[in-house]
Amino acid sequence: MHDPRYDRDVLADMKPQRGPVQRALVTLKRGLIVEHSETEWCGAVVGVRQGMVELENGRGKVRAFSLRDGFMIEGKPVTLQMPQAAPRGPRRTASGSVAVAEQRAKVAMPSRIFVEGKHDAELVEQIWGDDLRVEGVVVELLEGADNLEDVLADFGPGPDRRAGVLLDHLVRGSKETRIASAIERGPWKDHVLIVGHPFVDIWQAVKPARVGLERWPEIPRSIEWKSGICRALGWPGDEPADIAEAWSRIRGRVRTVRDLEPELIGRVEHLIDFVTVPQTG
Repeated sequence: MHDPRYDRDVLADMKPQRGPVQRALVTLKRGLIVEHSETEWCGAVVGVRQGMVELENGRGKVRAFSLRDGFMIEGKPVTLQMPQAAPRGPRRTASGSVAVAEQRAKVAMPSRIFVEGKHDAELVEQIWGDDLRVEGVVVELLEGADNLEDVLADFGPGPDRRAGVLLDHLVRGSKETRIASAIERGPWKDHVLIVGHPFVDIWQAVKPARVGLERWPEIPRSIEWKSGICRALGWPGDEPADIAEAWSRIRGRVRTVRDLEPELIGRVEHLIDFVTVPQTG
């Protein structure tokens, strides 16, 4: 008897399909859920920079992948692309200033802006970097407020060599306030401007809503502040690498000056004016 079950080549259905994989073109946007094809890492888009896309998984871990890699959305292969919509009106920098088209950075001017540490410098560069390059202003690190007097002595402030200083936690009774007051009474008082924000650390200058908080948590003095913040957010915070990753995650949520607290915005812009506007009289 003839059995029709054996008329069909069942192995033919298992042969791989030849030809290129067809990938839909998808424009990146914050919150888009994407899977990296090779590693199977799946997460929401939280940042895009220098040809890399940052994906945050359900545990809050962030990894970056090249936009040239393969990705999938809901199991279907896609190619990710940057948003291409042309902005209306003049392009704005992250600080809100009108961008200067095809403007090369100026040669560094003698005046400087000093900030306490690496995280402060990175945030200032991220938001005000375009403005600073146009003006030729260099941002340098103090590596802590305790070093301010020695740094200024080496720098040698003068009428054409002004120093703007941004300090953390510049509030009544703080160590930073005592240091600033002593310098403002000293020989450089006319050529140095010291301003500060009230936050314990520059992390707090990022609006808490950007990291899913209503407000930044209070950390007991017995606990190192950044480690305490990491633990409060449910992130690792015991090793230097944990702190660096936490800051990268926080800073990755900052896109424009609107993501920062006004107490920082006004201080930084005051410093830029101080070191760039010519003195009169």
